[in-house]
Amino acid sequence: MKLLLVLTVQPFGDEAFYWEESRHLAWGYSDLPPLTAWLIRVGESVAGHGLLGMRWPSLLLGSALPWLLVLFARRAFDARAGWQAGLLCLCLPLAGSLGVLALPDVPLTVAGLAAMYALLRAMDEDQWRYWLLLGVALACCWMSHYRAAMYMLAGLLLMLLMPRGRMQWRRAGFWLAMFIAALGLVPLLISNWQQHGAGVAFQVIERNPWRFHADALVQPLEQAVTCTPLLYACLLWAAWQCWRRRREGSPWDVLAWLSLTFIVVYFVAGLFADNERFRVHWPLPGYLPLLVALPALLHRSTGVRVWRVMAVWGAAFALLVQVVGLTYLLLAAYPGSAQAFGATRIVPTAFVGWRESAEIARQQLATQPALLVADNFMMAAELDFQFDGRREIYSLDNPLNVKYGRAPQMAIWAMDETALRSKYPGASVLLVVDENAARGRDREAWLGSLCARIDNLQPVQRLSLFEGRKSIAFYRGEIARVMHTSDARDCVAWKAYASNL
Repeated sequence: MKLLLVLTVQPFGDEAFYWEESRHLAWGYSDLPPLTAWLIRVGESVAGHGLLGMRWPSLLLGSALPWLLVLFARRAFDARAGWQAGLLCLCLPLAGSLGVLALPDVPLTVAGLAAMYALLRAMDEDQWRYWLLLGVALACCWMSHYRAAMYMLAGLLLMLLMPRGRMQWRRAGFWLAMFIAALGLVPLLISNWQQHGAGVAFQVIERNPWRFHADALVQPLEQAVTCTPLLYACLLWAAWQCWRRRREGSPWDVLAWLSLTFIVVYFVAGLFADNERFRVHWPLPGYLPLLVALPALLHRSTGVRVWRVMAVWGAAFALLVQVVGLTYLLLAAYPGSAQAFGATRIVPTAFVGWRESAEIARQQLATQPALLVADNFMMAAELDFQFDGRREIYSLDNPLNVKYGRAPQMAIWAMDETALRSKYPGASVLLVVDENAARGRDREAWLGSLCARIDNLQPVQRLSLFEGRKSIAFYRGEIARVMHTSDARDCVAWKAYASNL
């Protein structure tokens, strides 16, 4: 089912932008370290341009996750716990569906689990090969996402607060692992130096308000829905049992600290950090050690019959939810089902309309050649993917470019509005506008500003899907030599959108 999704579901904005990054190989980017782009580049080098080429490395990595859990649980407990942990991984929705999309969380989660397994083996056996694996895995985490810092924090707390952890500071293998892990920071240091700290500034400062917001107190409910309630309750019970047994030594100390650090710290950080973007996947690495512990706890402990029943039914329900979720994505892959269910708000609009938009753009450009310009970075990336990177596609300076940390990268590539106006002042353009990208008052302000950016703006075509839930408008005009002021409500782009509400 995941393979079918890989082959059919259109990329969504972030994924398409990672593909664009793969066409501009670098030490890092304004939003992320380089590994995701590198994996996409390898995938397309082997399988060619397209959905399979972009996603097959992520699909393989995601499919390796349950097998890593089997190894982890076999080493921590026994073969029976290993197989059960692997099956539980397939049931947990976020873990079982990992790899369908080419996202940085795929290499981050897989490398992070490999690091957890290596740490357990290294602390128990003090063999160089496991210290080496730990270092390489942590280096891959750093090259995947800035959230690799959480793995380092979890390990640091274990090494500082547990007697067995403090013993590791005297082992040469530990320092080898830390040296290798630090090499994963080299691309981050180079890219941030080249971009004047744009990556760190976005991830740490710009995207986070760092002030308390009470709405984040619903995070446990979000996690219960994401994991499904029964399985989530079982995982929290397993976390409590691991914490109670942490002073018994291996593997409980490792399982307790590696799981609870992610769960607790992300909850606390979520009260002050980014509350506008999707975040329910953040604690996933903390659940993986609990999937290792849960079968052993249910098998070895007494008086846990209720928890056994909850685990069985919870896993079954979670698997059902995951199948429903994957089917939900499939609805967007086929035009017939997408059209049938789209108006009922079932189909996710982030995955639809891109092929159709590119086809309209092709037809318009064949009729009357012009520069192709999108109104935001996501639309530009989607068009670039559909055109196979074979033509210049610029993006206007949409506030979304800043919100998602992509504005510095667009400027580096000279594909932003400043570069457009500098290189082609007064040139004819075909402007593609995703009218649903901005929301609320931001939508009116943005659509109303298009007349200040593009002179003689004239509507030529409109794509409306699912009773207006997804609408993409096409305009012709000339690049304004200098951005000027205009009344937003008088702009044809806002009037055209408002008239179709």
